[in-house]
Amino acid sequence: MAYPTQLGFQDAASPLMEELLHFHDHALMIVLLISVCVLYIIPATISAKLTDKYILDSQEIEVIWTVLPAIILILIALPSLRILYIMDEINYPHLTIKAVGHQWYWSYEYTDYEDLGFDSYMIPTQDLTPGQFRLLDADHRMVTPVESPIRVLVCAEDVLHSWAVPSLGVKMDAVPGRLNQTAFIASRPGVFYGQCSEICGANHSFMPIVVEAVPLEHFENWSSLMLEDA
Repeated sequence: MAYPTQLGFQDAASPLMEELLHFHDHALMIVLLISVCVLYIIPATISAKLTDKYILDSQEIEVIWTVLPAIILILIALPSLRILYIMDEINYPHLTIKAVGHQWYWSYEYTDYEDLGFDSYMIPTQDLTPGQFRLLDADHRMVTPVESPIRVLVCAEDVLHSWAVPSLGVKMDAVPGRLNQTAFIASRPGVFYGQCSEICGANHSFMPIVVEAVPLEHFENWSSLMLEDA
């Protein structure tokens, strides 16, 4: 999760988020090189006392400053398109979970089980125990197995919401009357926090998302206990 004074992204907890971080660094390096080059050329041009007619009016240099930006755009566009296709690719998910946004809480339904579902509310500040995070912890976590493709079906019951977990590289709008889907693979065990990322009313800030990734054996034990309590 994020920490105070953090400047960059959260640590990646899924292969998709790792790809997004690599692309971010790739694009940022190109922007940095362009900025340095421009910031050098401007004062150098202003302060130069000599002029060259081949620079002021040259077919070759016009070709260069037309082709070079096109090449730079291609170097940015190709990795971007690759990641976009990866984000839309959902192959043989091991588990499907339906996340329904309400004002102002989330409901989760494990559609591969006959009767496994629950509501997830934010824990009020006065009820927090040591180690829990204000505005981020929920009374019921969405538990998933580690290193398994998880498909999440996202919709809303009332208004627009958005199901987002930054460390997993997941963000999908929840629209009433429409079923959107996204997927992720948690690459390591842990607890990953997110929040509704669409302004949805007075208590928009109070509907957190908590995903707990556990080993498969622990997930099976958890699902058995939840089915017994249902």
